[in-house]
Amino acid sequence: MSLEANDNVRKGLLLFFLVVLVLIIFWVFLLVILPKYYRHENTVNEAANFGSNSIVVERLKQLPKIKKPFWKAANTSLIEDSLLRVKVEYGKELIAHTAKFLGPNGTIAKLSNGMNCQNCHLDAGTAIFGNNYGSVASTYPKFRARSGSVEDIYKRINDCFERSLNGKSLDTNSNEMQAIKAYIEFIGSNVNKGEKAEGSGLKEMKYLGRAANPENGKLVYVTKCQSCHQKNGEGTLTVDKTEYTYPPLWGNQSYNDGAGLYRISNFAKYVKSNMPLGATHENPQLSDEEAWDVAAFVNAQIRPHKNASKDWPDISKKPIDHPFGAYADGFSEKQHKFGPFKPIQDYYEKKH
Repeated sequence: MSLEANDNVRKGLLLFFLVVLVLIIFWVFLLVILPKYYRHENTVNEAANFGSNSIVVERLKQLPKIKKPFWKAANTSLIEDSLLRVKVEYGKELIAHTAKFLGPNGTIAKLSNGMNCQNCHLDAGTAIFGNNYGSVASTYPKFRARSGSVEDIYKRINDCFERSLNGKSLDTNSNEMQAIKAYIEFIGSNVNKGEKAEGSGLKEMKYLGRAANPENGKLVYVTKCQSCHQKNGEGTLTVDKTEYTYPPLWGNQSYNDGAGLYRISNFAKYVKSNMPLGATHENPQLSDEEAWDVAAFVNAQIRPHKNASKDWPDISKKPIDHPFGAYADGFSEKQHKFGPFKPIQDYYEKKH
């Protein structure tokens, strides 16, 4: 056989093996790798659409569920546009040290109570289940039942200033508002529009079978919270007294009764995943009962009042633990604030 013929044979064999290798890779991808990238529930639903083959569906149900990775804030250091990077970094500073710029002794304006945005939105709004901003850019503008209107990011930011910071709204054209908005939008820019980032907001908790008990919560507070937030909930100021290391939980410098944390379900979720110092959603330090009870204790204390009479224009859309009437049911204001919530939940589920 000539050298040319041998060369053709080698090329033919090589091509054959390449085709076989491609086919093997294709089938491995199709049968092994690809299913791991689909959510378990969607796979089962899709299978059901092809018919009622119970064996196929049952086999699919046995597949392990693949969890999406938790959201991670987009890296601000990778911003190539120098002007945008400066704006975003300023926004981060405003979130982390709000009081220095906009607090009672703020260098820019005196708009807020002295708390920082990150006292509620941990790690400048990037902590998993730390009330982070992961889903803000992807879901706003959106309709919110509390106002009964479509809200943009400016409205969302000013709600925090007027409620959680018990202050005044920021001018939407101000450098500070534009910087905060730019920061929130950038760190959430890696989430597809309309989607919710995994680990954003607060981690869900089951309702207690009883009412949350402020007296029990006081014991939790004294033993696990008081060392940082102080005996009278006044918080701990930094040495230069320009901001809080540990924020006030009640009293004149704390969030008002129109804030989201004044709903004890939100407060309970927040402390369960993040408090005391060192706790995480994976390694909490409080039991569910302790979290609910300490939430009841803190929110039973005196704090600033906000006229929120225009909130929830459709009262049937109020959360079941919203602490102020009127309600679209016959349960008392006290039960709506402290529970037990299961009877209220059952009422609305039967109604719908």
